[in-house]
Amino acid sequence: MPGDEAALPEEGLSLWLTDWKIPTGTPWQGRRLVALVGQAVAGHLDVHVHPDGQAVKVWMLDVQPDFQRRGLAGLLMDTLYAAYPTAWINHGARTREGTWWWNSYRDPAPQRNVHNRPPAEWAVYFDAVEVASEKAQNAHLNAFYGLDGHRHDVYRYGERLEQEADDYAPHYQPAQDAGLDPVGRQLHGATRLLLPSALHAYVHDRTQDASRRAAALLEHVGHGNLPRTYWNSTQHAAFEDAYHEEIFQDSVPAQPATHLVFTLRLPSADHLPAFHALPASVDFVAGADIAVELAALAWRSAGQPTVTHTAAFTPPVSAAVAPRGPQHASPAYQARYDEAGFRLSLDAEQPASEPAFADRAEEIRAVAERLLADRAERSRSGPPPSAPPPPQQPQQTSPPPAPGRGQGMR
Repeated sequence: MPGDEAALPEEGLSLWLTDWKIPTGTPWQGRRLVALVGQAVAGHLDVHVHPDGQAVKVWMLDVQPDFQRRGLAGLLMDTLYAAYPTAWINHGARTREGTWWWNSYRDPAPQRNVHNRPPAEWAVYFDAVEVASEKAQNAHLNAFYGLDGHRHDVYRYGERLEQEADDYAPHYQPAQDAGLDPVGRQLHGATRLLLPSALHAYVHDRTQDASRRAAALLEHVGHGNLPRTYWNSTQHAAFEDAYHEEIFQDSVPAQPATHLVFTLRLPSADHLPAFHALPASVDFVAGADIAVELAALAWRSAGQPTVTHTAAFTPPVSAAVAPRGPQHASPAYQARYDEAGFRLSLDAEQPASEPAFADRAEEIRAVAERLLADRAERSRSGPPPSAPPPPQQPQQTSPPPAPGRGQGMR
């Protein structure tokens, strides 16, 4: 690019095209192209994509100050053209900075820029009157700053705006709603955790039982504290959400974060909470808690993202997406969880990490109640009289009795 002060680094630069979770009010999907240099976000390009992939509206192009005037904005835009090689591109109205940048940018496919073609070719995707107003704003800024702005490429047809509205506005066909339906399917949502050092080491130790590590993670988070996040149709998309949050952090944590993905299913469609549907995810907008059936956990260390740990819960574990605040908690939630989202008592169901005890719930409960009763009786009667030590017994070789129902809980 003319005026570049320095070239981009030849090593350490990567480009990542991912979801951009933002309600658009239309079925168009938000997409974000992120430029990373090492672990730093150097810039990003946000766009909206038509459901059929044949039209793209540019929303925001942003480059961090340390990477400006080094060709990165042009690289991002060129990559967008390459990612959607047959789509119409609508650059919209430009800002002051965008006007100066566009003047020096060489459009790789000007024939796909809707500003350069007659509305009859693309009016099915974009409102022709809106595009005309954006073109007028760009022309004004070019004239104000004395820039060319590739004005010879811009299509000029000499029609009045009113005539344009009559001729082309009827061609516009709003995209049909194709949002994700959460009923009857698994959903995947992510959270980013900074775990205590000992717990972090344990849950990422592949020599340990995965089910027990998953149970430890769930106890740390809280069964009633599942995150209020976008719930995706795939586990991969959920991990992308966690990584997106990771790279846009302002500071680097002392140890790598853990990206944890919950896989769940709504137990019933009869009481479906209010939600906003995107093409591949949903956002539950109601403030109340949401009862769910947790089917599996998957987690990664941000420092080792290629290693994924997984564990399934069979049968699924009862859990809940946390309410927005204590005032939004339902009576059923308050009866089961405290304000931090932890269970007030053990449920009769057993997690998958202890399948051997799944058919001994009543026996374990009876043992626990007898032990508690004996303890209470000893407290009332005072310390027992001293007695000689019993004779030494042979070493026991059979397994010890099952733990009590409350063992290991908070």
